[in-house]
This record gives sequence, structure tokens and C-alpha cells, in this order.
Amino acid sequence: MAKKDKKEKGEDLDIKEEDQSKVEENENPSESEEETSQEEESEDDELAKLNKDLERKDEEIIELKSHIQRLQADFDNFRKQNDKQKQDLIKFANEGLIVKFLDVYEDMERALENSTNEEELREGLELIYQKMKNTLEKEGVEEIPAVGEKFDPFKHEALLTVDSPDHENNEIVDELMKGYTLKDKVIKYSKVRVCKKAKKE
Repeated sequence: MAKKDKKEKGEDLDIKEEDQSKVEENENPSESEEETSQEEESEDDELAKLNKDLERKDEEIIELKSHIQRLQADFDNFRKQNDKQKQDLIKFANEGLIVKFLDVYEDMERALENSTNEEELREGLELIYQKMKNTLEKEGVEEIPAVGEKFDPFKHEALLTVDSPDHENNEIVDELMKGYTLKDKVIKYSKVRVCKKAKKE
């Protein structure tokens, strides 16, 4: 009976030690629980940092979009202004030349109004002709040589042909209408009569 009591007491002691161990475990968290808590805090901090970085990137994107929109607006304004300048340039390209010819136009008007006879009118027209010729030459306009020249289809237009014993084949005999170049570019072809020799049988 005494042995049985000792055995029961031993079992009670073991139970008490186990209970005490459980209490100590509840009062003092294990190292694994502390590590888990630290990891969770670290993840929260990392997540908060990522959210902050994401907000900053969103702000940068909004600012860049705004900057691009301003650049687009500036470019559109520049393009419109450039197009208008081109249109004005084309529209008023001959302004300088017209201003020069207005002087000639007014000279002709004065000559017609003030001439009392044919001789005075002729003198006035000759002065106007010379002034107009000088103006054209200053602008780079030149007459295309014709009579006595070899026919050149890039400068001359043959309206008539003639078999002339005094001229070589393809030589220009007469100039029917003058031709002109503007700075080496043909702007009006000379209309000419060209010598064409008849083929000998």
C-alpha cells in the first residue's frame, strides 16, 4: 500500500512538472515565435517602403506626362507658326520684284501723261525700257542667245524649219520670240526658225 502511494505521488509530481513547464512556455515565448514576429515586422516595413516608392514613381509619371503634354503643345504651336510663315513666303515671294516694277509702272504712267508728241513719248519709253531691263538683269534674268546658235531643245522651241544655203544644218535662222533664263533655269523657251537641209538623193 505504501508503494502504491509513492507511485501515485511520483505520478502527481511528474504531472505538476509538466504543468509547470507548460506555464513557463506560456509565460516566456520561444525563440521561434520571436523570430516569426521580427520577420513579420520586417515584411511590414519592406511593404511600407515599397508602397512609398510606388507613390513616388506615380508622382514622377504624372509629372512626366504633364511635361510631355506641354512639349506637344509647344511643338503644335511651332508647327502652325512655321506653316503660316511658309504660306506667307509663298504668297509674298514676288513682293520685292513687284515693288521694283511699280516704279517702272509709274514711270510709264508719267510718260503717257506728260508726252506732248511722239518723240517725247519714244524717249520716255526708251528710258522705261532700259530701267526695266536693268531690274530684270539684277534679278538674274538673261536672254537666251538664238540667231546663229546651234539649235538646243533644252533652250529653244522650233516653230518653223527652212532649207537655207547660208546656214548650217540645225542652225537657228530667225528668232520669232525671245527666251529667258532665271539664274541658269529656263523660264521661257526661245521660239525660233531652224535650218533643215534637204536630204540629197
